[in-house]
Amino acid sequence: MLLMPVAFYYFFSRQVRRSIIYGEKPRNRLDLYLPKTSQGTKPVVAFITGGAWIIGYKAWGSLLGQQLSERDIIVACIDYRNFPQGTISDMVEDASQGISFICNNISEYGGDPNRIYLMGQSAGAHIAACTLVNQAIKETGEGDSVSWSVSQIKAYLGLSGGIVPAFSYSIMEGEDSLHQFSPEVLVQDSNVKPAVSLLPPVILFHGTADYSIPADASQNFADTLRRVGGKAESILYDGKTHTDLFLQDPMRGGRDEMFEDVVAIIHGEDEAALAKDAVAPPRRRLVPEFMLKLAHDVSPF
Repeated sequence: MLLMPVAFYYFFSRQVRRSIIYGEKPRNRLDLYLPKTSQGTKPVVAFITGGAWIIGYKAWGSLLGQQLSERDIIVACIDYRNFPQGTISDMVEDASQGISFICNNISEYGGDPNRIYLMGQSAGAHIAACTLVNQAIKETGEGDSVSWSVSQIKAYLGLSGGIVPAFSYSIMEGEDSLHQFSPEVLVQDSNVKPAVSLLPPVILFHGTADYSIPADASQNFADTLRRVGGKAESILYDGKTHTDLFLQDPMRGGRDEMFEDVVAIIHGEDEAALAKDAVAPPRRRLVPEFMLKLAHDVSPF
């Protein structure tokens, strides 16, 4: 019900390029959200949506894509195989192929290949972090072939991310794979230290009232990265739940603190863009407040 106001934009807007093929596997598709103005090259967000590793779908990022494209930012929402169609290694493989497509082809759509930001939400934040760390490990190996590089990613933005081992045991391919698919555990391996030095800045956003994935998950990961030599910080939003930051707040309209923080990071080196952001009109409300409160009460997340 909440997504209905966004559905019209997703299916009918000329600014959305839906289901671009990036690979040969099932669901190797991505959606592109393009700004209305084509003047100059645009910064790009490669986005991996959440969905508890089982219901992720590229259209879940349509609200983010619409609103960031209004700030002259291209958004690419990458789809991937869900469980049981695939396990975490398949999801990471798909994400890597999607990122590779963006790094190597985004200039054809007006994107700046030197200003690509990787972002993930919830399970998507975990998949994106795994993909980034694994790519860095490949680049420090001998003879490993790569189609994209972590040096092409300006920063990694993780929203409400983490792992829930009790829920995702089968998805994560069993207990023995925790080391490989827990970025926080993996970066503490002394053999991985050279890869950590290649990682871009990591910024993790989390609500303090998130009971699906507690904010400690982001704080601990950021602390661990800094301890092993990485560049990381966590930004917390008081009283925000798992879905507030990604769904309810953007639909509420007006000022959205997390959204403005993300835009400020992406436009951080572009004074002209920052000047436009400073005078951008407040976003309009998409749904009545009672619907947002109802969604808060019934949401399983």
